[in-house]
Amino acid sequence: MAREIVVNAGLGETRAAVLEERRLVEFFLERELHQPVAGNIYKGRVENVLPGMQAAFVNIGLERNAFLYVDDAVTEDNGVGEPLDHPPRARSIAEVLTVGQEIVVQVAKEPIGTKGARVVTQLTIPGRYLVLMPTVEHVAISRRIADEHERQRLKEIARDIRPPGMGLIVRTLAVGKDKETLASDCRFLVDLWEKIRRRAESQPAPALLYKDFDLVHRLVRDEFTPDVSRFVVDSDQVYKTVLELLNSLSPAMKSRVYLYSGPKPIFEFYGIEAELERSLNRRVWLQSGGYLVIDHTEALTSIDVNTGRFIGTTNLEDTVLKTNLEAAAEIARQVRLRDIGGIIIIDFIDMESDEHRRLVLRALQEALGPDRNRSHVLGFTSLGLVEMTRKKVAEDLGARLHRPCPYCDGTGRVLSEETIAHATQREIEQRAASDSAEAYLVTCHPQVAAQIIGPGGSLLRRLEERTGKAVFVKGNEAMHLEDVKIVAGSREELEKEAFPVREGQVLDMEVQEPHMANPKDGIARVDGYVIDIEGGGRYVGKKLKVEITKVFRTYAKGRVRSS
Repeated sequence: MAREIVVNAGLGETRAAVLEERRLVEFFLERELHQPVAGNIYKGRVENVLPGMQAAFVNIGLERNAFLYVDDAVTEDNGVGEPLDHPPRARSIAEVLTVGQEIVVQVAKEPIGTKGARVVTQLTIPGRYLVLMPTVEHVAISRRIADEHERQRLKEIARDIRPPGMGLIVRTLAVGKDKETLASDCRFLVDLWEKIRRRAESQPAPALLYKDFDLVHRLVRDEFTPDVSRFVVDSDQVYKTVLELLNSLSPAMKSRVYLYSGPKPIFEFYGIEAELERSLNRRVWLQSGGYLVIDHTEALTSIDVNTGRFIGTTNLEDTVLKTNLEAAAEIARQVRLRDIGGIIIIDFIDMESDEHRRLVLRALQEALGPDRNRSHVLGFTSLGLVEMTRKKVAEDLGARLHRPCPYCDGTGRVLSEETIAHATQREIEQRAASDSAEAYLVTCHPQVAAQIIGPGGSLLRRLEERTGKAVFVKGNEAMHLEDVKIVAGSREELEKEAFPVREGQVLDMEVQEPHMANPKDGIARVDGYVIDIEGGGRYVGKKLKVEITKVFRTYAKGRVRSS
């Protein structure tokens, strides 16, 4: 199977796609303002112990306290992740933890919705070929390594190089590697663990002790396996970074790294942009003419299979079986692509034959085989539904690219301000490369405008540096969140049109909030354009006459007029 990795490095956002036979099967997204925390190791402080829930809440320095189940609390009150001297037994959370206790934990699941991160004390530190488990004595081999002889060889090596009192997991990439290569990876991980221990001993809780690498580094470490034929990036800086990482991780793979420089955006060239749009749809069409309907709820995800336009060629049973087999393969792809986790209920088209049911279950299990997240197909229920579970680490794709719709009170979904802003930035970059316009004026919803501009105008400045064009952004409250208007023209004429206020103008406006950095000043807005009112901090909620004293690219200064 031909596998490729395609990386799009944008302004404040990195997107990556894994293709199998040129079809999108996995999607990764990382944004500067929303860094993932799964895999990070923290020194936390126990805030609450709840015997009734057999769990505790731990302050690790995030917005919400993390959740720790008793079964995940494998260490006692040593505070730095030492292994237990005896096997764990069934016990109460109150026997393991006390309020105020400091403990080292690792994030196993990202914060989702209103829930805080889920943490564990059984730590895992990944390397290229091995995963170090500093808190348990155990050796395990990746389930993806099927050859029994190779599994046994790797297990013997792992037992020989395993540090005393610690455990190792042998990763799929270790296949065919010699003992010295694996031992070198193990030494690197032990050194890293010692640094984490020293930080845990010296820093007060809450404190970040270890942060997993950024997306590009994780892709090279975890996804760039020998079966990947091409690793394609559209950024010269990222291209050089990947080559530097491979110098130490796998020099032989450097020849498979390519820098894309085509006229089309890289995701458009590979057809990924269109695939992503389809992956956000509720209905997914099958090649035969059948289709899936995917619905998400708080408790589970339901997938319904329909014959649609497919009428078959022989008989009803044959038509149903063919549709269900095609659906099984597509369901596995959609589950991976959308990163659907938790309980999944599948309503295949009813089948009378037990043999046909077995064929469909086998097809589903085989299609789920390449998935890096563990799943468990439980089979048909008494109601004729297939029940399966899949490990959930973070929000699914829809939740990451969408936000609850402000226009329909959450009954539907729209693209988020960040997603619209990044799409707008990409469109401006594409247009700037092909036309001779001096400047662009972007008119959009104020919330989108704020994302394009960035803190203190930082993202707007970077966009202008990358394009060599002047870019003006104008907010319009009346516009739909997803609507963006881009006009090209001369700098002088667009600058006049961009600013909703001018120097010397006196306006009636309401002070909405105090200035974040200077609370004595107040903040008002005109079509999303920020007005910094000198001395207006004490008038929050009140309407004032304000004289505009100075107009800047992303905000204006004003002062209160007495009359």
